[in-house]
Amino acid sequence: MFGRKSSPPAKIRFLCEPRDEGVIAPPVPAKEYLPAWFRRLPAVDPEKVSVTDTGLTIKRCMPFLDAMTTGWIIPFAAEVRMTISDNGRHVETGWDFDRTMASGHGAHQVNGSPWGDRPPCKFHNFWTIVTPPGWSCLFVSPLNRPNGLFEVIAGVVDTDTYTAPVHFPFFATGPDGLHVIEKGSPLIQVIPFRRDSTELPAEIGAETPADAEARDKVNRNTRAGAGWYRTDARAQRK
Repeated sequence: MFGRKSSPPAKIRFLCEPRDEGVIAPPVPAKEYLPAWFRRLPAVDPEKVSVTDTGLTIKRCMPFLDAMTTGWIIPFAAEVRMTISDNGRHVETGWDFDRTMASGHGAHQVNGSPWGDRPPCKFHNFWTIVTPPGWSCLFVSPLNRPNGLFEVIAGVVDTDTYTAPVHFPFFATGPDGLHVIEKGSPLIQVIPFRRDSTELPAEIGAETPADAEARDKVNRNTRAGAGWYRTDARAQRK
């Protein structure tokens, strides 16, 4: 009796032009791209430990960590130089690489936006992202990694059908002056998701006694022992 052939596992694909392979910085799993300050931070600050303080730092905050380590990081393909002037109202970019690394958008496209009169710009990406049918990608500024220089505009792209490079609009938010963005610096965080998994019906109203009991149990467990969420409530990550 012959068994049914199993289908290959779903995967995300990052594809570049052959000439770019081995030249531009490749995508990296977000869990492998933790910032240096976070790696250095101890889980417990011994100087803060006392009868009224556990001394725990944000390194033991699993929601913070899980946000940083979800999905992939697309880094800058090559070095970019950016000059910001007039409090962000004027932005110039330059590079030595033989591909266009940045360009501009028309200011009229964002009239009245929260970014004021800062001009919209765009970083160019040379990786095509391909996901299985039914999967899209959320693109956001690298979570919990503020760079103090620019903010990328978030977007969702149906990468199962749009199989071409996605470029990333941004606003310069840094101080006036010349700034150098090194090759490999984090540009965008890519979080794949199934589109149908977000279509959950909502229930809005007062909690039931069972809801209140569950909430109280979680709150009391959290206070009873440091790390309860990490060891008992958080799903295991691969």
